[in-house]
Amino acid sequence: MRFDLVVERLANLPHPLPAPASVLMPVVVGADVDLRTRDGPPPGRAGRPAGVLALIYPDDEGIAHVVLTERAARDGHHSGEVSFPGGAAEPEDVDIAATALREAAEEVALDATAAGVQVVARLERFWIPVSDFEVHPVVAVAARRPELVASPAEVARIVEPRLDRFVPGAPIVIVERTIRDWPLRFGAYDIDGLTVWGATARILSQLGAAVSA
Repeated sequence: MRFDLVVERLANLPHPLPAPASVLMPVVVGADVDLRTRDGPPPGRAGRPAGVLALIYPDDEGIAHVVLTERAARDGHHSGEVSFPGGAAEPEDVDIAATALREAAEEVALDATAAGVQVVARLERFWIPVSDFEVHPVVAVAARRPELVASPAEVARIVEPRLDRFVPGAPIVIVERTIRDWPLRFGAYDIDGLTVWGATARILSQLGAAVSA
């Protein structure tokens, strides 16, 4: 998928946004339990706001790529998983886009000015019950491939797949895995030997569908 076409479509996103592929949503094997994320926490309280950065850039041939990270193995709900750069909002952040850009600078050394980064859109926010984060996906484009360096404390490696790996009809594998004592079945993307699932897969699926509409 060409980067210039992606930029054009991001400027005219459909409303409402297309839903992520339903096969990506985890279910409990052998039980009628739906673990998909909801729009927000229970009434009466707010989840912790978090911003994640879906950064898209062109390669030398003008093909669109997106920046992902493999989280460093450590204690925590999302240790070792594939994710976007991002994290919890801090009081000094002007808005959730500032949160996403700050986290990207901390995690992968993104120099937004040098790469010509421009925030262009947001995807649907959603709540992750296990971590109580209300996630706001921020979409940005870079004029050129950024120079990225993984922060060893947070990122095991940086992964930069083509964006067309996540458009409707792209391959999705079905995985069964026990996670935190739950026997789960879910769809996932197989990217560079990594299983991309959960919230990250949801965002990628919606992004891929949105720029293909």
